[in-house]
Amino acid sequence: MSAVDLTRRALLGGGVALMAAPVLAGRRDPKVGRSIGLREEGVLAFKGIRYGRAARFERAVAEPWGSAPAKAQTFAPIAPQRGNADLVQSEDCLFLNIWTPDANPKANRAVMVYFHGGAYSNGTVTDPLTHGAKLAAQGDVVVVTVNHRLNALGYAWLKPFGARYADSGNLGQLDLILALEWVRAHIADFGGDPARVMVFGQSGGGAKIATLMAMPAAKGLFHAAATMSGQQVVASGPGNAWKRTQALFAALKLQPGDVEMLRTMPVQQLIDGLGATDPVIGGGLYMGPVLDMTNLPRHPFWPDAAPQSLHIPMILGNTRDETRAFIDPKGPKLHGLNWDNLAARMAPEVKIDLDVDWVVAQYRAQYPAWTPSQVFYSATTAGRSWPGQVIEADERAKAGAAATWVYQLDRASPIDPQRGAAHTDDIPYVFGTLDAPGSMSGTDQGTRATRDAMMRAFTGLAKTGKPGLPDWTPYTVPQRATLVVGDGKVEAVNDPRRWERELWSIGPYVQPGS
Repeated sequence: MSAVDLTRRALLGGGVALMAAPVLAGRRDPKVGRSIGLREEGVLAFKGIRYGRAARFERAVAEPWGSAPAKAQTFAPIAPQRGNADLVQSEDCLFLNIWTPDANPKANRAVMVYFHGGAYSNGTVTDPLTHGAKLAAQGDVVVVTVNHRLNALGYAWLKPFGARYADSGNLGQLDLILALEWVRAHIADFGGDPARVMVFGQSGGGAKIATLMAMPAAKGLFHAAATMSGQQVVASGPGNAWKRTQALFAALKLQPGDVEMLRTMPVQQLIDGLGATDPVIGGGLYMGPVLDMTNLPRHPFWPDAAPQSLHIPMILGNTRDETRAFIDPKGPKLHGLNWDNLAARMAPEVKIDLDVDWVVAQYRAQYPAWTPSQVFYSATTAGRSWPGQVIEADERAKAGAAATWVYQLDRASPIDPQRGAAHTDDIPYVFGTLDAPGSMSGTDQGTRATRDAMMRAFTGLAKTGKPGLPDWTPYTVPQRATLVVGDGKVEAVNDPRRWERELWSIGPYVQPGS
């Protein structure tokens, strides 16, 4: 595929124009079932719809879809977590939000269900970057966003304490499955097609999707998937998960067997315990999906791609400069960086165990004009944030799965040039939230063209099982076609980071958290 100019004229002239926002007649607040929504940016919005209820450390149960009117006009509380302290948090957090062009049950629009990032410990879909009005209007789809239980409340491994806690290591995942079951049962009332449900998610949201692809209870609940800088090659084994549970007990000064106190203590006290050091990988205490052999009977992409999801078409994406988002170019890790200390500062950031002095020497030989900072960010991205995507794409290709399309966002932030194309920077392009608080995309012509391309790609997959950029070549081995998304244009390139891919493939990748 040759480079494609993504001016608005070219997009419209190609016969694939994005839908204009529908004109909504009337002034009354829209009502679907018992939910009374509101009109927002040219579409109908329903916020804070309950999809389930759950006791602490127990599997959630579905919320009956009754007939009594209830306002669905504001976001509900988010899951308890150490971050987002300015937002209302509650253990009662099983709510979803819907944006739809109209609530005609005969509309049969494709449905896009979003899971948020923040690993498995933090995050929320109430972030303005992930509000769904613009995507629903411009893409002519129904958008659903889901909050669920996180950290110890969603993933603490308590099964050794008895049958009551049999599902504990995957409760957050089971919440997502419950939400998808709600979508299957009720989304037609909001104009959606339950036979065309696409899940998509960034960072931890993508990892949650990869995990769902290996969970039997999720089979048949979605028909396409897209992950953005988020992979899950392997889950946490029960041994490491138990070490983390013990570390949590120690941080909370509980007796090793006092699970009842953990179950009944104030939630903020429990959340404070997550500040313990992780006994497996260091840093903050990690809680994520556990290989429990019932809800999750195998690893998602090891030793191969989970067979149950090979029929699902998939987009896999990453950004070129992932680690610039969480390793500040102006912060202490980069202060005074030079060739003498580069290897030592880089070592804690990579997840592939290679001799870092040797790695630095390889980069210097390959890219002699690069600065220590350029090597640092390229190596930490390629040795930490990118390998999972390569493994997932390769395994799907080897297994003859349904088509997989891979992209790499290269467009640097026009707001902060030192940021480059960093982790999370593809979110506003897909959602169309270019001017939302927290967006680093800018709003210039190149930004808008990139938004149109990314939104078209994702909505196309939701609608037809293929991205809405017809010349985007599916990923195969050994070609490894990758859509490189630059400033106002996209181009399919075979194996664009081949040298780095081959360098880092010398050592095995260790999934963070496993």
